[in-house]
Amino acid sequence: MSLAPWLQRQLRDVLRLQGHAVLLAGPAGLGQYDLALALARTWLCEQPGPDGACGTCSSCHAVEVRTHADLFVLMPEQQALELGWPLDALTQERLERKEIKPSRQIRVEATRAAVAFTQVTQARGQGKVVLIHPAERLNPESANTLLKTLEEPPGRVRFILATEAAHLLLPTIGSRCQSHTMAWPTESEGQAWLQQVAAAERPDASAADVAACWRAAGARPQEALAWVRLGLTDALWAALPRRLAQGDASAMAEWPLARQLQVFMLLCHDALAVATGAPPRYFPAEAVPPVPVPARLDAYWRALQQAARSVEHPVQPGLWNEAWAERTRAVFARPSRGAGEPHPAAALHS
Repeated sequence: MSLAPWLQRQLRDVLRLQGHAVLLAGPAGLGQYDLALALARTWLCEQPGPDGACGTCSSCHAVEVRTHADLFVLMPEQQALELGWPLDALTQERLERKEIKPSRQIRVEATRAAVAFTQVTQARGQGKVVLIHPAERLNPESANTLLKTLEEPPGRVRFILATEAAHLLLPTIGSRCQSHTMAWPTESEGQAWLQQVAAAERPDASAADVAACWRAAGARPQEALAWVRLGLTDALWAALPRRLAQGDASAMAEWPLARQLQVFMLLCHDALAVATGAPPRYFPAEAVPPVPVPARLDAYWRALQQAARSVEHPVQPGLWNEAWAERTRAVFARPSRGAGEPHPAAALHS
């Protein structure tokens, strides 16, 4: 896939930065990983131009097939597997034996391997690159392991750190990098790009379906593409708020739990907006049901935030889906006639 137009503009800007470490920072879904990889490819390219890598040299090909000897990609094992980056032999063997599960954090062992990589002589003539994504997944031990090398890298070693949560990085990590804030695409170019990609990846998606994905993502293009790939339709997105308010989350039952939780949070956001007289951001205005007791939304939001801390390790996905459907129904339910309104937390945790 070619680089999106708003990322291509940013690549030109980032290439003008001086220094050995660049931090690409911004909200999730703006294309940090794609920009980071394009920057790494350009730095390693044999014939780079002002717009980036040539795309035809042996170095560009090696990056494309994940075999470049002078590129080290440091990321959580789960993300590496999803994006097609090879793991080291020992980690791969331990995963195959089911001694460990793919990590969602960047392990200190992998960080030490990255540091060791920087000490080895380059294989080609364009220097070496360490790409770290998402950088906020460096745990404190991993971050501290990286610090000295990040501050004073040996030889022609450069670092690219991409993050969706810069506030979670150690200040000592951020201070060693030149920072680039990710830019948002314009509405027209973002939607045009999404339509083009959707036509190739999901030909059955209508223009309304793609528009619903764009809205669900809050105009973040990579997030919108994730919705396209999930199969979201305009009809489902418009129906979800009232179905959830009635305690029916069955339409999401097969989705990853993190994605389900996100929908509950988007509904809470839009319900709060409507309750305060503001327009909803994610769902159509006519689709968001009113909350009879707006104060319930505060407890509901706190409960959702608490759930986000453990959503990646659920006990029983089916029960989780049903429990949150019931919690959502309780938020939107009208108080019983003649009965006092219980404390919001009681409605959510009973």
